[in-house]
Amino acid sequence: MPASATTASTTASPPTHSEPLLTSLSHGGGCGCKIAPGVLSDILRGTGGLPVPPELLVGIETSDDAAVYRLNDDQALVATTDFFMPIVDDARDFGRIAAANALSDVYAMGGQPIMALAIVGMPINVLSTATIGQILEGGASICREAGIPIAGGHTIDSVEPIYGLVALGLVHPSRVKRNAAAQAGDVLVLGKPLGVGIYSAALKKDRLDSDGYAQMIAHTTRLNTPGPALAALPGVHALTDVTGFALAGHALELARGAGLTVQIDWPAVPLLPGVRDLATQGIVTGASGRNWAAYGHDIALPPGFAEAERALLTDPQTSGGLLVACAPNAVDEVLGVFRQHGFDDAAVVGRMAAQGDKPLMVNHPTTR
Repeated sequence: MPASATTASTTASPPTHSEPLLTSLSHGGGCGCKIAPGVLSDILRGTGGLPVPPELLVGIETSDDAAVYRLNDDQALVATTDFFMPIVDDARDFGRIAAANALSDVYAMGGQPIMALAIVGMPINVLSTATIGQILEGGASICREAGIPIAGGHTIDSVEPIYGLVALGLVHPSRVKRNAAAQAGDVLVLGKPLGVGIYSAALKKDRLDSDGYAQMIAHTTRLNTPGPALAALPGVHALTDVTGFALAGHALELARGAGLTVQIDWPAVPLLPGVRDLATQGIVTGASGRNWAAYGHDIALPPGFAEAERALLTDPQTSGGLLVACAPNAVDEVLGVFRQHGFDDAAVVGRMAAQGDKPLMVNHPTTR
């Protein structure tokens, strides 16, 4: 698909009153429609054994955020793809969220995006060309914000609307930050508050007010631009982003990759406004339960940990925050980078400890 095809046509037909809501066309939205971790493991079992050239610095071995291929002594290519069904009904917002989410994986490796390709699957007999054009324009607007072009892509006629990007970036080989290099004693810093999945569930049930929707869009369309600056800090050892497998799932990846235990200081974890009340009312996503079913056996919860709290711990995030493992003496620098980029909610949420009985332990004041 040529680059010009990724923007709305000037002759596009207007949406009709009979056009359905975007979220009504998808069985799951945003990163909540990811295949459950346990099922994904079963699917990928036996896919190893392919030739791995020495230039491939990061592959599939630790479920990292992107592949990294060394080009020369000063440059490595970061390559990733991410796409999903609508998480919101506003076409342009859907495109913006999907694009920011895809670019996040480049930032999470410490890379700087250089270009993208569009992935577009749309039910063309259901949605107008104007609506589809708005989705693509939303994605293009985020790429403009990141300073990169959408240089091509591919389109298909599909039953459910799907949009996303192939995202490419560059990073110095010495600054690649994997999700498997955390060290015992490292402090964990989370860049964005949790609760996007719960907001999306509330939106589908018509329980999300205008302020909540504004919060949801603001956080899911904010590019994780601190990534390259964080990767340049000597005290940063590991980096990932929190998406569909939730804080718990991505913290487990850090723990397993390093052979350590993650201790989460639950009261310190930042949350989006009102999500705890929504979770207490039972407004959660199905993906939250699937996440728990896949990896709950690897988590030690404190006594009396409420079901709503567990739903927050396993809440799938779309375009979620960066999760940083850094030396204790680098915490102020890490928080400073986040603040410089406007991430005022960034907070210390835990630490990496010697391997214990389970790879993830959730701490609460009543258990200390």
